[in-house]
Amino acid sequence: MGINHDLIKNVNGLEFYKLLGSGGKTGFSLFPDFSTYAMISVWNNNEDAENFLRTSKLIKSYKRKSNKIRVLVMEPFHSHGLWSGVNPFKIKNPNIKKNSKVAIITRATLNFSKLFSFWKTVPDSSKAISEAKGVYYFKGIGEIPFTQQATISLWNSLDDVLEFAYKSKAHAKIVKRTRQEKWYKEELFSRFYLLKDFMIK
Repeated sequence: MGINHDLIKNVNGLEFYKLLGSGGKTGFSLFPDFSTYAMISVWNNNEDAENFLRTSKLIKSYKRKSNKIRVLVMEPFHSHGLWSGVNPFKIKNPNIKKNSKVAIITRATLNFSKLFSFWKTVPDSSKAISEAKGVYYFKGIGEIPFTQQATISLWNSLDDVLEFAYKSKAHAKIVKRTRQEKWYKEELFSRFYLLKDFMIK
């Protein structure tokens, strides 16, 4: 995935993007999943995004090589932190949308000295989210193996997200350790409304 940057240069309306690999099984693994890749992109408008999906060389290349391509159209309503020095997810409409499905993206660049501590907690992180109420998809993704990690998860409602975030003891314990032990050089946490979820192949 990371070798395809030349196919995405100078694309109209593209404000930010990341090409990502994924970990084995649910992605919470040291071992890569060579069958699943991700692209996160931020667009100036819907028309440019839709045109990219229809006509770009990158998407045409993926269609030739893949069994299926899943597209998630999301609108951020909460985001804090940085990704490569910026927060790419600008909040245009912070109003709460009831009965909307929610996507969560988290990402971090790990301090090298904290790699062992981080990866040691991965099984607990995976177990905690797999047992969470209302989550129906989750995957670990990342830019660079071991050191630049991210996750995406899809939830039935914001209430389910908040219950996991504030009532899961296992999750709270891990979050507390990240703060106390300063695992991250840079991190970002974002919540989105999931507007569309469809296949283009």
